Amino acid sequence: MDVNGAVAEGFEPVREAFARNFATLGERGAAVAVYRDGRKVVDLWGGTRDVDGTAPWEHGTAQIVRSATKGVAAAVLLLLHQRGHLDLDAPVGTYWPQYKAAGKERTLVRHLLAHRAGVPVLDRPLTPAEAADPDLGAAAVAAQAPVWEPGGDHGYHAQTYSWLTGELVRRVTGRPIGEWIADEIAGPLGAELWLGLPQSLHARVGRVGPVDAPLPAGGLRTRPKRSVADAYADPASLTRRAFAAITPLPDENDPAYRAAALPASNGIATADGLARFYASLIGEVDGGVRLFVPETAALARTEQSAGPDRVLVVTTRFGLGYMLHGGASPLLSPASFGHPGRGGALGLADPGTGIALGYVTNGLRTGVTADPRAQALLRAVRTAVAVA
Repeated sequence: MDVNGAVAEGFEPVREAFARNFATLGERGAAVAVYRDGRKVVDLWGGTRDVDGTAPWEHGTAQIVRSATKGVAAAVLLLLHQRGHLDLDAPVGTYWPQYKAAGKERTLVRHLLAHRAGVPVLDRPLTPAEAADPDLGAAAVAAQAPVWEPGGDHGYHAQTYSWLTGELVRRVTGRPIGEWIADEIAGPLGAELWLGLPQSLHARVGRVGPVDAPLPAGGLRTRPKRSVADAYADPASLTRRAFAAITPLPDENDPAYRAAALPASNGIATADGLARFYASLIGEVDGGVRLFVPETAALARTEQSAGPDRVLVVTTRFGLGYMLHGGASPLLSPASFGHPGRGGALGLADPGTGIALGYVTNGLRTGVTADPRAQALLRAVRTAVAVA
């Protein structure tokens, strides 16, 4: 596999790991970018732009990043807090009165960000067309009764995070969250990331699709723990219901789906766009824009939820909108915060080392939190930082 792009001196292990992902982990097409102290030190891409095609991945090819979008959406709420427009300890109903229904009047803004709101499921799932309508989505989560006392437990809000965060932003700012991201984050940063892909950019985005992990040496494939497998197999479980809040599953290659703004699941980004975004959360990028002041960056990674996740059925840790380093979701170091996308994508920042990383792929695996391709790249970055 020809790997294109460049790495700064000392980051050669990342190029080697990226190439090995194609040789040994079944990568089809992917890109990775790394910033250190606001300066790009890794910019690599390879394979095909479409998971089922032959056209080469080009510099600037973008892909859907699924739940890695959640980290961008979380930044909107934290920036509104940073600017004095949103109180994280206020009830959601302060800004969105309809949300008080069905026993949710004590739900705080921070509960939404930390997956503690208790509404990871919808009693009546939305179709893809309904899910794309922000009014219908907001009405559905506002009417939904919580499945646990808000703030009392935590479980991954896989799909409902879209309407929880999107509607809150719309209530506070009067603007759709995708527009806010374009104007206040992507534009000032010069970051190639979109929530609600403009029609003019459809040709920039590759096709995604499922790929199987290759068999390891010896021919035995690792199986998930029975409790996890059972949860995904049981139609009545919170796990299945959370991921099925949109039913049937959307066609992620459909231009109409990509044009929608679903902050939980359908952001589009280049690897550089994702890495550049995270770099701006912990410092200035290219000596210029910084999004988070240090206090907000510290707030983002302050643990809010930890322990058995009622949806993912593994132990997870969350700050305010970001996954934190742990056994189920290893990041660069214990100081890291970021968000994976189910199937492979990953974005993160590590204030201790000044590292920000973005990884995007068109080959989607079944895992949620620790894709082996992203983990291989993280191990290589650790090696590079240790010797740089």
